[in-house]
Amino acid sequence: MFIGKPDGDLFQDAIDDYVKKINFNIGFEMVAIPYIKNCKSLSFSEQKEKEGEQFLKRLAPDEFVVLLDEHGREVTSVQFANTIQQYMNSGTKTVVFLIGGAYGFSDSVFKRANAKISLSKMTFPHIMTRLIFAEQLYRAFTILKGEPYHHE
Repeated sequence: MFIGKPDGDLFQDAIDDYVKKINFNIGFEMVAIPYIKNCKSLSFSEQKEKEGEQFLKRLAPDEFVVLLDEHGREVTSVQFANTIQQYMNSGTKTVVFLIGGAYGFSDSVFKRANAKISLSKMTFPHIMTRLIFAEQLYRAFTILKGEPYHHE
């Protein structure tokens, strides 16, 4: 789930391609939460709160929530694959990965989260974050299946 618009972006075709590939392994969809309207009059903190409210109202109580956050735990692709395997082995039914808005997540979203993972210490535009995440999730499943996509 991410803040933004799902189409018309430079990398959308590549994202869609990875989503199709991921769906061969597990049910997966990217859900867009529209940008907050008239946010120019809001402070950064108010904008985060409004975005946080949008996230929280879409999350079910039993969903396992993972924030993609620059301050989260850094993992290698293999470690990420192992984390995905742990989620599946533990009986977790639904894992929701969140990509926040330009100013990050509200405190209420941080409190709701079950885990935080960093794709990098660098900051990326949201469309690139969606692409990088989709590719890494696909890569995780190829690692778990022993397919030759990932090289070490």
